Amino acid sequence: MERSSASRVDDLQTVAQDIRAAIQTVIEGKPEAIELALVALFSSGHLLIEDVPGVGKTMLAKALARSIDGTAQRIQFTPDLLPSDITGVSIFNAESRSFEFKPGGVFANVVIGDEINRASPKTQSALLEAMEEHQVTVDAVTHPLPDPFMVVATQNPIEMEGTYPLPEAQRDRFALRISLGYPVRAAEVAMLEHHGEGDPLAALRPVTDVARVAELTARVRGIFVHHAIKEYLVGVLDATRNSPDVRLGGSPRAGLQLLRACKARAVLQGRNYVIPDDVQALAVPALAHRILLSPAAQLARRNVDEVVLAAVHSVGVPDHD
Repeated sequence: MERSSASRVDDLQTVAQDIRAAIQTVIEGKPEAIELALVALFSSGHLLIEDVPGVGKTMLAKALARSIDGTAQRIQFTPDLLPSDITGVSIFNAESRSFEFKPGGVFANVVIGDEINRASPKTQSALLEAMEEHQVTVDAVTHPLPDPFMVVATQNPIEMEGTYPLPEAQRDRFALRISLGYPVRAAEVAMLEHHGEGDPLAALRPVTDVARVAELTARVRGIFVHHAIKEYLVGVLDATRNSPDVRLGGSPRAGLQLLRACKARAVLQGRNYVIPDDVQALAVPALAHRILLSPAAQLARRNVDEVVLAAVHSVGVPDHD
């Protein structure tokens, strides 16, 4: 007999709590960032972590990868990195007199793209097909990527020396963008006490496996979303597109990824349906990194997060009794 949807929600909540607890042994005092990382994981989305050096961006990505016991590849993005280093390359084998495909760093369940904006836009674009279609095409041959597949990329602010801005097409493929920020005083003291003498990742053990994650992710896709919620979500997208402060608003891809993220958040909150609160909570992480402000808004030093929130607040909230 098929288990109830409530039971399936409980399953995902339990696994998510285990992953959260494992990551929190490494990342102190950042529950919101960890929650959004889980939303990205269970919505089959990719995560962009944007912040200054030294606040734990790469550590969060590694902890997430290790906690689900999946294959993980770390790609250090540098100015001399080539697209073939990411996707792979066909090499001629003299013995067999044929070309053999050597997979690149993107062939893993969790790909950690460290400081992604230090590579050239040409190299960054090597990730586009992988992130959108979960496959790589080299020399007209398509190679599928593992399931689940998630890119967790870190980047420093573009005003930092030696960085390139991410192309719009690249940013649009990240489901969520988060910023860790500096830890609060108590969390930083705790970090010094717990992690000052060794690598905190060394003690982290997997709490689930990729097969389980893939199964639960498939369940998330079936979460109920009322038509009125979909209308509300599209209304928020339209508000970003029509804002006088915005030159490029949220794309249809952004809407699809926001909807999937809302489903994952609903399950993590213990619900088998999406409510307007989910859209409101995820609008900034899902939309702000995709939006380009108008020249006037840039001159006025408008904050893109505030522009997205203003768009959200301009749309009437549907009833969800």
